[in-house]
Order: sequence, then C-alpha cells, then structure tokens
Amino acid sequence: MPSRRSADTVADLLLLGVAAVWGASFLAAKDLAAETGVPAAVGLRFLVAAAATGLLCVARRERLPRGRGLAIAALLGCSQAAVIGLETWGVHLTSATNAGLLISLALVMTPVLEGLASRSWLPRSFFVAAVAAVVGVALLVSDGGLRAPAPGDALVIAAAVVRAVHVTASGHLTRGRSDGTLGVVLVQMLVCAVAFSLIAGPSLPAAAAALDAADWGNVLFLGLLCSVFAFVVQLWAVRRTSASRASILMGTEPVWALLVGTVLAGEAIGPLGALGAALIVAAAYAGQAIERRHRRARSIPHRAAEIAERATATP
Repeated sequence: MPSRRSADTVADLLLLGVAAVWGASFLAAKDLAAETGVPAAVGLRFLVAAAATGLLCVARRERLPRGRGLAIAALLGCSQAAVIGLETWGVHLTSATNAGLLISLALVMTPVLEGLASRSWLPRSFFVAAVAAVVGVALLVSDGGLRAPAPGDALVIAAAVVRAVHVTASGHLTRGRSDGTLGVVLVQMLVCAVAFSLIAGPSLPAAAAALDAADWGNVLFLGLLCSVFAFVVQLWAVRRTSASRASILMGTEPVWALLVGTVLAGEAIGPLGALGAALIVAAAYAGQAIERRHRRARSIPHRAAEIAERATATP
C-alpha cells in the first residue's frame, strides 16, 4: 500500500511539473521571440525537440509511421505548427499572463468539438461554464473598458481554437491505429521544425549564432522540458493514474502561467482582469468536470448493453 501511494504521489508531482513548465513556457517564448523573432524561436524550439525525440525513438527502437499513418502524423504536425505559431506570435504581442490564461479556452472548446464530431450534445450546464469563460475573456482583455481584444490576445484565442481542433482531430484520426506514439510525435515535431525553419530562412542560423547563455536556456527549456519531458511524463503518468486526475492536475497550467507572469515577469493585472482570470480558470475546471460526468453517464448504458449481449450469447 505505501509503495502504491508513493507511486501515485510521484505521478501527481510529475504531472504538476508538466503543468508548471507549460505555464512558464509563455514567458520563455516571449523572451526568446523578442531576441530572435517568432519563426526562428519556434524553429529552434522544434529542432531541439525533434533531435531529442529522435534519440528516444532510436533508444526504444520505435518505428516511424508509414503510409496512411505517416500522412495523418504529418497533417497533425501542420495543425500543431499552427497552434504553436499563433500562440508564440500572440504572446510576443501580449503579456505572458494573458496568453497563459486565454489558451485555456481550449479546455472548454475541445469537448464542444468532440461532441459535434460524435453527435453527442453536452448538457446545458456545460454551456453555462462556456459563457462564463467568454465573460472572463472579455474582462481580462478589456483593460478597464469594453473594447476588441488586442492583436496578441486575438492570436492566442485563435491558437486556443486551433488547439481544440488539433486535439479533437488527433483523437479521431489516430483512434484504433497501431502506430507507435513516439514515432507519430517525432513526425509532428519534424514538420514543425521544417516549417518554421523555412519561414525563418537565413535569420534562423543568424539568430542561433547571436544567442547568449540565457537565450539558449530558453531554447532548451522550450524544446526539452516543454516538449520532450512533458510528453514522456504524460505517457508514463497517465498509465499510473486516472485520466480525470491527470486532466485536473494538468489543468493547473493557466494558474502557473498567472503566477510566473505576475511574480517573475512583474506583469500587472487589474481588478477586472483578476476577476476575468478567476472566471476563465473556474469555467475551465467546471467544464472539464461536467464533460467527464456526461461521458461516464453515457458509457454506463453502453457497458451494460455489452454485458447483456455477452450474457445472452453465452450457451
């Protein structure tokens, strides 16, 4: 029993670590993009991530997907590149605090898209949480008065929409396939690295040559911790805890982003912004909880029907 509790504690701490590094990634990306420009920053991040993931694939003798699996992985790489590109351009033009909070809208949007894809509508209470999240966004970006979102905020909101599409597509396109997960992730990272290296062009090697130790620290943090470490921990920890528990722990990402932005970067957030931040985080948690309960309630009749069918089929 103690060993089981110890394993659970380790898994919980590692998942919190993933949420923390993801929350801190907005400030690191903002600082790096200010030095190199957005395309070079994202290109360097994914070149490092792809190299490290490639080494993991070699160590684990993981094969790359082929045929349709390769096409799916490349397509998901394109959508992932769009997410990170919009997110990084957004945080370059807004605060790390705003970016970390606004991207959490994907937690509310993803179940809506999954419901549409599976033709299973969510309960009304979920949409109450969604409206609360939208109100929170309005308060956060209003800066004391009603206005349209700033360009950076709008880009991060767009990144949240594309992230929700990416997550939904990942689930539906890879379901039932036998492709190795590391191989699929390596293809996605290679697509991102190649895409942004081409966009950056000659500015990428020039930017890399001009980086100081602190800038390389941001590159390694984004490429190794926020990409490779986060993926490996998820793969390991989710097998040792429940998906619900994992989602709750990793859902603390916007809280970490808020802490890093205000404490380390000294970014100010007014009373209305603080209220908006609280609404976004609360709505994201409530939406996740409602979606989990809805999914469990729907799965019970299906499991009962399967059991009854097996029972009647038994001679």
